[in-house]
Amino acid sequence: MNKIIFITGATSGIGKASAIKFAQNGYHLVITGRRAEKLAALKERLEKEYGIKVHPLCFDVQDRKAVFAAVETIPEEFSRINILLNNAGLALGRSPFDEADIDDWESMLHTNVYGLLYVSRAVLPLLKNAGNGHIINIGSIAGKEVYENGNVYCASKFAVDALSKSMRIDLLKHGIKVTAIHPGAAETEFSLVRYKGDEQKASATYSGFTPLSGEDVAGTIFYCAALPPHVCINELTIMPLQQAGSYYFFKKD
Repeated sequence: MNKIIFITGATSGIGKASAIKFAQNGYHLVITGRRAEKLAALKERLEKEYGIKVHPLCFDVQDRKAVFAAVETIPEEFSRINILLNNAGLALGRSPFDEADIDDWESMLHTNVYGLLYVSRAVLPLLKNAGNGHIINIGSIAGKEVYENGNVYCASKFAVDALSKSMRIDLLKHGIKVTAIHPGAAETEFSLVRYKGDEQKASATYSGFTPLSGEDVAGTIFYCAALPPHVCINELTIMPLQQAGSYYFFKKD
């Protein structure tokens, strides 16, 4: 019987790469995001190329009512969810604390923290029913080390780290694994969103070194998910070779 993975933020970056990786390995998928047309295109591609089944759900993880309403509509054939990948997240702005946009702060907290909480609570009953559930939360090196002008983004990812640890303890009695994966610099839509569409600033983020790709992180996610039932990776940090921490890079001219 095919396993089922529920992926948030599946329309780009790490989420999309993960959807492809798990489809390649025979998983059925529930994919979510805010862009209906991209979800539809991904569903068509995965079903055609890999012969698996995909159920798209279009909602914003910031909207608690929308999250729970969407999960309640999941058809019976997709209801035995084995893995929840909490991937949806974003950074907005790169300003010092005293100059940052408070609306950006709220968007980051509502997406990176509240969104993870809403989706986890909504999907947990399905994970419990499956009997072998696994929650994988995408954190960041920014959740381990604060860097200049990272303020609330760092705070949101520190929260993901703490929540992952507490979920691991609280859900142990249900036999549910919890893994936190903390990537370093990864070239996805992340910087383009952070700099609000400024392609020059976004591309400069990755100049002088080779960043991670979405596929690199997706491979790590799959490794953690494919381990034997008695093995759980609690947390894992994955970095580009030329990045040693949240603020130290060895860049070539």
